[in-house]
Amino acid sequence: MRTEEPHNRRRLHAFVSGRVQGVGFRYHVLTEVQRLCPHVVGRVRNLHDGRVEVIAEGPEAELQDVLALLRRGPRWSVVEEVTDDWGDARGDLGQRFDVSHYDGASWVV
Repeated sequence: MRTEEPHNRRRLHAFVSGRVQGVGFRYHVLTEVQRLCPHVVGRVRNLHDGRVEVIAEGPEAELQDVLALLRRGPRWSVVEEVTDDWGDARGDLGQRFDVSHYDGASWVV
């Protein structure tokens, strides 16, 4: 884990394609982000098209660690592609990193 001033926050929006659903990918990301990136907040979720989406905010160095984690995935996944988009932090992702679920009407944490 790298250290960086927590106030230097960025936003990462990433999509992961491959065999990333049904293999524990989201919970792997959740536990590793919570363990290695203490200043990162946001969410990870499955999309209907088979991809996994991650929206996260935190220090850029920790977000780079998140991106590296997405590119590796857990050993039982097959990551084919990770696309990422960077921007300024908005402060609208809450106070922790978590898994989102679709309740039939909207995405909830």
